[in-house]
Amino acid sequence: MSGRFHWASPRQLKKLGIIGMNQRNGSYIAHYNDRKFYPRVDDKFITKELAVEFGIRVPELYGVIRKQHEVRGLEELLRPYDQFVIKPSMGSAGKGILVITGRDGDEFCKPSGSRIKLNDIRRHISNTLSGLYSLGGRNDKAMIEYAIAFDDCFDGFSFQGVPDVRVIVFQGYPVMAMMRLSTEASDGKANLHQGAVGVGIDIVTGKARSAVQWGKTVTEHPDTGRKLKELEIPHWEEIIELSARCFEMTELGYLGADIVLDKHLGPLILELNARPGLAIQVANNTGLLPRLQCIEGLSRPERMLRTPSERVAFAKKQFSA
Repeated sequence: MSGRFHWASPRQLKKLGIIGMNQRNGSYIAHYNDRKFYPRVDDKFITKELAVEFGIRVPELYGVIRKQHEVRGLEELLRPYDQFVIKPSMGSAGKGILVITGRDGDEFCKPSGSRIKLNDIRRHISNTLSGLYSLGGRNDKAMIEYAIAFDDCFDGFSFQGVPDVRVIVFQGYPVMAMMRLSTEASDGKANLHQGAVGVGIDIVTGKARSAVQWGKTVTEHPDTGRKLKELEIPHWEEIIELSARCFEMTELGYLGADIVLDKHLGPLILELNARPGLAIQVANNTGLLPRLQCIEGLSRPERMLRTPSERVAFAKKQFSA
């Protein structure tokens, strides 16, 4: 698990096939993502509706709050549920996500063990509606949905939260993957910007390749001490094909698919992203550019006539570790 990019010069990074933000934005996002399709991923409510239409499994939606006056009915809406997640429909970078893992009397428990009151949740939802967590500060919706059940196979690999898999999908081909593991620093959220660990995952096997936290190489989970090289994701074939199927659903040529493994329901699409970050390259110790260029080298008919399973098979053959 070496960090060969840490001291590399810009010229060396280019030679290693590392994509920077400007190249990602200009050559891939702007070129392959038609802006009219952005709402399909920028608005998580629309994403969920589309996924149901395309037969792609997602966490169950318990309710949506769209207006401030609807916050008064929150107690009744939440009554049937001891565990749930509240998230802004148009949030980004994990902002505004509130995870509730249980109840104790009139208090709600967070993954960290801290407790909050119903009025705290009301205030959080009101802030969400006002656009505090949304892209561009736009008025938003608050979605209340099923809380993912932690799968025991990840015991010790994640701290107080459910890990997720991020797959970069280009023209329908999964080209690179990582798993994000929550930590105490990330408050139980699988968000690299907040201190989660990013583990590069081999496209073929679903096994760990290398890992980073805060951009620096790590070999063990910082809170549990579990050796990260032991990580192997079950249901990998299903997970990687699920990511490929998101291409037909969104019609976006360059996207990130975030997938979770639920203990009872198996792989579920958590959300999609039209502007996925580039830390996945550091987590994998591998540049994205050669893989993207491999897909670009295919003729258009060759790219477009393949099924999701055929695209996965091609990617596995081309991008094996």
